[in-house]
Parts: sequence; C-alpha cells; structure tokens
Amino acid sequence: MTVAAVHGGGIADHIHPEPQSFIRRYIFSIDHKIIGIQYIITGFVFLVLSGMLAELIRVQLMHANGGLVSNDTYNEIYSVHGSAMVWLVIIPLVTGGFGNFVMPLQIGARDVAFPWLNMLSFWMFPVAGLMLFSSFLIGAPVAGWTEYPPMSLQAGPGTSMWCAAIFLIGVSSTLTGINFLVTILKMRAPGMTFTRMPLFVWAQLATAPLSMVATTALAAALAALFIERQFGVPFYDPTKGGSPILWQHMFWFYSHPAVYIMILPAFGIISEVLPTFSRKPIFGYKMIAFSSVAIALAGFMVWAHHMFTSGLAPFLQLPFMILTFVIGVPTGIKIFSWMATLWGGKIHFTSSMLFAIGFLALFTFGGITGILLAAVPFDFHVHGTYFVVAHFHYVLVGGSLMGIFAGTYYWFPKMTGRLMNEFWGRLHFWLFFIGFNGTFLPMHWLGILGMPRRVPVYDPQFQGWNQFESIMSFVMTLGILIFFANLLVSIRNGKKGGANPWNARTLEWQIPSPPHYYNFKNIPAVYALPYDFSEPLPYTGLENELTDSPAPATAGAH
Repeated sequence: MTVAAVHGGGIADHIHPEPQSFIRRYIFSIDHKIIGIQYIITGFVFLVLSGMLAELIRVQLMHANGGLVSNDTYNEIYSVHGSAMVWLVIIPLVTGGFGNFVMPLQIGARDVAFPWLNMLSFWMFPVAGLMLFSSFLIGAPVAGWTEYPPMSLQAGPGTSMWCAAIFLIGVSSTLTGINFLVTILKMRAPGMTFTRMPLFVWAQLATAPLSMVATTALAAALAALFIERQFGVPFYDPTKGGSPILWQHMFWFYSHPAVYIMILPAFGIISEVLPTFSRKPIFGYKMIAFSSVAIALAGFMVWAHHMFTSGLAPFLQLPFMILTFVIGVPTGIKIFSWMATLWGGKIHFTSSMLFAIGFLALFTFGGITGILLAAVPFDFHVHGTYFVVAHFHYVLVGGSLMGIFAGTYYWFPKMTGRLMNEFWGRLHFWLFFIGFNGTFLPMHWLGILGMPRRVPVYDPQFQGWNQFESIMSFVMTLGILIFFANLLVSIRNGKKGGANPWNARTLEWQIPSPPHYYNFKNIPAVYALPYDFSEPLPYTGLENELTDSPAPATAGAH
C-alpha cells in the first residue's frame, strides 16, 4: 500500500476515497478515527456490563453466607466479569480505541497501513463479546478468567464458547498488532525519527509485538482446550495422560505479557497528559521510551511467578523471582521520570490531569504489592487469597482504567470538538478514587489473614470489612455513572474546544477538531521533540490546516 503526497504543495491523496453513505462511513468504516471511536463505544458498553457483574459479586459478599445467587451462578459471574474486563474492556480500549484514533494522527499519517484489515479486526471484537456473554444461556465458564483445567474440562458448554470468544479476540489483537507495527515503522511523517515520536506512539510500538507473539501461545492453549472438551484429545486431563500444568505455562506465557499489553498504552497516555498540564518537557524522554521496549522484552521472562504454588522446582523459582524483581526497574524509571516532570511545573488540575496523578499513586502501590508477590515465601502465604485480587485491581483498574479515563478527558475534544464538563469530571475522579481505595485496599489485609478468593460464602469474621468494601464499590460505581452521563451530555452540549484547547504540542492537536477525513492537507515535516513548550511548534507544513479550504482530491484505494 502506498501513500501519494506532495509535501507542502496543498494537494495530497488519501490512501482510500472518502465514503458517502452512512453505512460505509460510520458502520463498516475503514477510517482509523471512526474505527477507534467504535472500539471506545463498544468497550464502554462491555465496561457497563462487566461492572454490573462486579456489583452482583459485591452484593453477594455483603453477608458471609451469601444468599443473592447460587454458588454455581456466582462462579459464572466472576468468571465472565474477569474475562470481559481483560479481553473486552481494557485491551480493546487502550489499543484498538485510543491506539487507532490517536497513533496515526501523532505520526502524521492519513490512516493505518491496512485499513480493511483494521475494520475486520474491529468487527471480530463485538462478535466475541456477544459470544462470551451469551454463554450465560448455556452454562457460562466457572473457573475464573484463567479457566484452569481440570475444572474447565468439567464445566458446561459455555466454556467451549468462552474458548472460541477469547480465540477470536486473540486473532483481532494479532491483526491489530501487525497493522500498528507496519504503520509506525513505514508511515511516519518526514523527520519523525524514533527519538522524535510521541511517547504514546512508543507505547503502541512496544505493545504491537507483544500482541503478535504472545497471543499465539494463548491461541494454541485455547485450541487445545476446545479440542479436548469437544473431541476428548487428552491435552490437560491427568487421568488420560495430559498435564493441567501445561495449560498454566501456555496461559501465563501469554497472560503476563498481556498485563503489559494492557498497561503500556496507558503509560503512553500518562506520558502525553503530564507534560501538557505541567507545561514542561517530559523528563527523561529517551529513558521512558526505551524502558517501554525493555518492559515488553522482559515481560516474556517472568510468567512462572504465577505458578510458584504449582509444584515448580525450587531451582526454577529463584530465577523467576529475581527476574520479576528486575522487571520493576524500567517501570520505576517511568514513575521517577513522571514525578520529575511534575516537579516545578505549572500544573493545571484538569480532570485528565487528576486521573493521571491518581494513576501514579494507585499503579505505584499496585507495583509495590507485585514486588511482594514476587517473593516466593510471601506468595506461598497469600496465593489464592484476596491479596492477589487487590494487587490485580490496583494494577489494572488503578492503572489501565485510570489511564483510559485520563485519555478520554484528554482526547474527547479531538474526537468531538467539544469539552467534557470539568466539574462533573472532577466529581467523577474523587468518587472513583475514594471508592476504589475503599473497595480494594482492605482486601490486602483480608488476604493476609487468609480470606480465599473466588468464594460465594466465607468466614463471618471477615464480614465487616466485606460490607465496607461493597458500600465503597457503590461509591466507585456512582463515579463511573457520572462519567458516562457527562460523556453523553457533552457530545451534543459540551463547550466547543477549538482545535487545541490544551495548547498541546503533538501533531494531532495542530489540525481541526474533529479531524478531517484525510487528517492532514499536507503531510508535515518534523524537526524537533514534541514536548518542548518553550520552543516554536516543531512542525512545518501545517500552516493552512485550520483554514476552511476544500479537502484534497482523493485517489482510489491501493
């Protein structure tokens, strides 16, 4: 695929013509911006559905003897909740959503490398989501989001549908990774060297190979589980010569890198928000960029720290423990660089900035508890308890979801041309931040005291803290409801933001909001870093982008 352009001449051909019908423009679109918005809308729908399941869990745990739903139904609820949050909410939002909308704009491209493949990748996503939630009709999976055999071999037919749904998500993720990698490597604007790329682009560049490589291990594991369930081939059943530990190795070889598929793009969002609202160049640009690559590489070397209690030989436990400690170093580099960016800056406490700062606090705490879990003796004590639940949510909700909220408030004006209401945005932040800590912080000491995870009933001595957690989860949910109300109202009635309401420096803010179909009238030339607020804009070729001159003629798709 080629892009024809005359730089600076005012005439540029898109890589595909602008569609005229509503269906081709907004439903089966091949425009990366529309596809990104489709991912975001669909991801938010699944966030609401999986959030409702989470609240059912919290209502069940209000009392030690449960009583809201049966034990089997409870197993189905938490299994689908976890699966949906990982594969239908976090990953599609941070990669398919913000990655699709923002990344091509930030590198000065008119679209991704393979627009039709991009459309196919998206439409696999809602189909997989419908399959996963439809499993409730025939007996949903009951072994958690990890679906360990032999329990997953004995569950109802919905587990086979779970396999097919997650396999489909894996195919979508792999195709998106290929598309993004080619786009970033081959379609950057002239002068945009690797050390001039925005850090969000660096995050997507580090994530793309993870999506391509790690997902193949999961696909093989899922295919084997499906084949064993449907045809009796003994991959995992120990009574027939299979090994349930094989599933754990294959699953975590994907799922630990998948943690970074979920968090690296969120790191990129934070790296865009903090310098913009601190009015300072980001501290340690190259270290932040290169540490993303280091995290992506090291993510493949630590999977077995999830398996310390599985009978893993002690001489193997030690290197995995040490490597898990080491992987905290590049993440620590990012944390200190972000803190140094804030230091001495002229901080603007917008809703986006509040979520970015909240991200620093919550993700750092989740990382510290992760270091504790990397220690084999401590992991033996708390494995399978609520301490792990707390850690996981501090990393993914306090990390990835906080990044998603920060990115939504930050790029909403670019998507719609309007601003979200800042009063309701700040209220959303404080309700969510307080409710989140109230929900998940007590789980740390409940886990240390021995409360097991994934149980519908529990020892009455833990009931007081569980009731407190459930009440605080309702506060967190109220904050999310305010967010969605603010989002919907602002689409039509929000204050107009103009092309660049934040006075940001990256390329996407130098063109109209929302962008034209063709993104750029002239592909810009880049000659400096994107975060230096003391220097003139580091781009040329954008002088007439905000005028009302007609769109360039389009060429046929190549």
